[in-house]
Amino acid sequence: MILHITSHAEWNEAQTRGEYSAPSLNTEGFIHCSSERQVLHVANAFYRGRNDLVLLVIDEAKLKPGLKWEAPAGAPAPGVSESDLFPHIYGPINLTAVASVLDFEPDSAGIWHSLPL
Repeated sequence: MILHITSHAEWNEAQTRGEYSAPSLNTEGFIHCSSERQVLHVANAFYRGRNDLVLLVIDEAKLKPGLKWEAPAGAPAPGVSESDLFPHIYGPINLTAVASVLDFEPDSAGIWHSLPL
């Protein structure tokens, strides 16, 4: 399983469209995802203080678009090695690949300490 952080609103829009697409697909050519070990570092580096997020748990075996494990795009989040590989999805995510959608709330200081898995 791989994980993707998105907002409740973006997830709701995906259900209407029948597939999920992140802005990075248009700007970078892929959707950023994380492993279970990486996602808290990513959340605290790029989403700190957000209270409107969900965590998509994606079954790699059910993905229709291509998936590649690649070096971080740009500087890695603090706590993540530059040699770490991240899952990148090269196309919109088919909803049948989303195994579950979990509320992803930080603590009162806006920081994530654990996963809702």
